[in-house]
Amino acid sequence: MFTLHHIPTWLVTWLVSSLVVFSRYFLASGLLFLFFYILKRRSFLNRKIQHAFPKAKEISFEIKHSLYTSFIFGLVGAGIFGMYKIGITRIYTDTSQFGAVWFALSVILLIFIHDTWFYWIHRLMHHRKLYRLIHLVHHRSHNPTPWAALSFHPLEAVLEIAFLPAIVMLVPLHPIAIILFSTIALVVNIIGHLGYELMPAWFVRHPLLRWVNTSTHHNLHHKYANKNYGLYFNIWDRLMDTNHLHYEDIFEETTTREDFPDPRPQPNTRRIYEQ
Repeated sequence: MFTLHHIPTWLVTWLVSSLVVFSRYFLASGLLFLFFYILKRRSFLNRKIQHAFPKAKEISFEIKHSLYTSFIFGLVGAGIFGMYKIGITRIYTDTSQFGAVWFALSVILLIFIHDTWFYWIHRLMHHRKLYRLIHLVHHRSHNPTPWAALSFHPLEAVLEIAFLPAIVMLVPLHPIAIILFSTIALVVNIIGHLGYELMPAWFVRHPLLRWVNTSTHHNLHHKYANKNYGLYFNIWDRLMDTNHLHYEDIFEETTTREDFPDPRPQPNTRRIYEQ
């Protein structure tokens, strides 16, 4: 008689890891979508970066490919767990081994490493020989919603997370630090695809905060499919002169407009797909 004990441990670990990844994505994206696109749609129309709203088939495409990505991220997570079990990582579980300061610094280090990896791998995927093969799936979302955060071609999903198995073999990391980093990465990614600008008008002119990316920054990348390759920060885009020429002007126009008419003529504000 077949029982759960007959299921390989690696398969259970993979499925559980994938479920965690997708559930976290679905909860965070779903709550933001519910708030901005349904419940408070009219309240924040003046902060909508692009005038149009997505259709149901576009959102279903984003969710479907995010599910595929969740299985790939889950497989990598299961792989890292297997690497830890056989002792080829520097993952540690005793918090006193490196202390609280290193714990905090390790999360920050992961963010900066990921930001650099993301910028250069993103630019690589925009090469004309790779764009249609790998990155076009993500750019099917010309006017992205929070659901687009993990909407990748399977090969892109692999490239997005490929740095992490290498890092855990080189850098001492606590499992909670890895979980915290991955959660921050997801939230930043979802906000980048939000479709609404939440920052104040002075944000991109501030001497320090101007180095932090905004939802407008990544939305322009989806709209025009070039420039603005960064994720967390606006460091590499500024250094490599790959910011959209009018990024700061468009940001300020978005954050200072007083009104932005609802593009959908139907009176029922809870149904957003009938355009």
